[in-house]
Amino acid sequence: MITNKNIVLTGANSGIGLETLKLLVKGDNKILAVDLKTDKIEAFDSAKVIPMVCDVSTKENVDLIFATAIEKLGSIDIFYANAGFPYYERVNYVDWDRIDNIFKVNVYSPIYTYQKYLEYLGGREGQLAITVSAIGKMAMPGYALYSASKFAMNGFQEGIRREMPKNLKLTCLYPVATDTGFFAKAVEGKSKPITQRPFPVQKPAHVAKCMVKGIEKKRKTVNPCKLFSFARVLFAICPPIKYLYWKLEYNKLLRYEK
Repeated sequence: MITNKNIVLTGANSGIGLETLKLLVKGDNKILAVDLKTDKIEAFDSAKVIPMVCDVSTKENVDLIFATAIEKLGSIDIFYANAGFPYYERVNYVDWDRIDNIFKVNVYSPIYTYQKYLEYLGGREGQLAITVSAIGKMAMPGYALYSASKFAMNGFQEGIRREMPKNLKLTCLYPVATDTGFFAKAVEGKSKPITQRPFPVQKPAHVAKCMVKGIEKKRKTVNPCKLFSFARVLFAICPPIKYLYWKLEYNKLLRYEK
């Protein structure tokens, strides 16, 4: 169990973040819980959980999260950059802002958070956790921009490990599709919901349990889905199986578009 820690958790009002919050409050922790909405966060013990409404997509707001954490918590032992969102679509349009929006949240924000946290620590020990995604290791049709953002984060964590100081521990989470509001967000503004999700799909409580244990053990990576780990080996040995899987997922996109 993680206990006696001051923690910042973004994307805390739903999905993996909310389930992680449920586990963290079991310890004697104090948590700054950040999200665009805080209705579910506000149900927790106010002595342990401090809600903060904030959009993590700007430099100024990430600066504000750090300032608030230092003011309210006194210190930051663990910073879990979990906030992120997807699109489910075919990239057959011209829209710079749409690209910029997803990269601001999924890429710029956690990278800037790394920079800020390293500066804040000043040589002291600390732990940064980031939700990357299995899709950052294998792209999926319909999720091209989301895949690109997560590939960027996977590349960042791989490179930064070769240069970051020893006082900082980095734990990265690689969940497969998770049964959360993720899929509703992916088609936000559209009239049709996603009915056929990528295979496999895991429960957020399981993913959160794996991640909290990974943070506690200071593991470098957390892979909650053993099937995905096995599939990557299988795909490497027999690439046609990988292409068949992609074809099946592409057919789901075609059915969604119809």
